[in-house]
Amino acid sequence: MQTIAYTKEILAELSRTIERMDDDEAENLVDGMQRANKIFVAGSGRSGLMAKAFAMRMMHIGLDPYVVGETITPNLESNDMLIIGSGSGETKSLLSMAEKAKSIGASIALVTTNPTSAIARFAAITIEVPAQAKAEGTSGKSIQPMGSLYEQSLLLFYDSIILRLMEKKELHSDTMYGRHANLE
Repeated sequence: MQTIAYTKEILAELSRTIERMDDDEAENLVDGMQRANKIFVAGSGRSGLMAKAFAMRMMHIGLDPYVVGETITPNLESNDMLIIGSGSGETKSLLSMAEKAKSIGASIALVTTNPTSAIARFAAITIEVPAQAKAEGTSGKSIQPMGSLYEQSLLLFYDSIILRLMEKKELHSDTMYGRHANLE
């Protein structure tokens, strides 16, 4: 198969995956984000990169987002939300964060391929991404290696959450440029 054919298959996989996601849970996440004072995001590896992209867009629409582990991240409080992106839902460092957030009383959301995972037990909101994670035998087989389909779906899902928040806040892309970095 040539490169463009692979691209078409990736797009087809993404379409099939997104079609199977639960819109009601997505709306619960949007509502929770609107109620939260600060929003913290976490993920490991490529999922963490998707979380950082999500945090950037949240800042662009006027929310107060932070990436867990960054040097300028403030303390988590009970009126805040922690959004974890974890394909397996079992990553030890992320599980520890969920436990800590729960003990503080913060709201926890998990976007995962494994809605019955250890982290899911702490989450008030769990959004299942029916895609292949790293391990074989998970739902949603893919031609792509490891967790690529999950990670791509995660980015698209996060961008869709931003669009929904923009709609609810009556924001347009041109108004977001005022918050875009301009030091370059």
